[in-house]
Amino acid sequence: EVQLVESGGGLVQPGGSLRLSCAASGFTFSAYPMTWVRQAPGKGLERVSTINSRGGAITYADSVKGRFTISRDNDKNTVYLQMNSLKPEDTAVYYCYVDRPTPLPDYWGQGTLVTVAS
Repeated sequence: EVQLVESGGGLVQPGGSLRLSCAASGFTFSAYPMTWVRQAPGKGLERVSTINSRGGAITYADSVKGRFTISRDNDKNTVYLQMNSLKPEDTAVYYCYVDRPTPLPDYWGQGTLVTVAS
């Protein structure tokens, strides 16, 4: 059974930091790029960051560049998102997912809520 389990969300003050983790199982984690996306209240999905299967080719949304860092540990089947200098507009449910080639279904986690408020 494929599982993506996010953790590390919570309430943090503006300017604070959080580290999200996404633990994967049930598939060959090291074969796939990994992506973090987020959904703010009342808004659509926003791609936050992607990292390729070997830990390179990293991309970030303009809204998080310079503040967020994606990384992965293929030995632990885990992808991370280090979030620094958090802003209220970073408040969202954060999901990790695997974008698989069509027509294969993508893999999604259940999400972890990040709330940035004073």
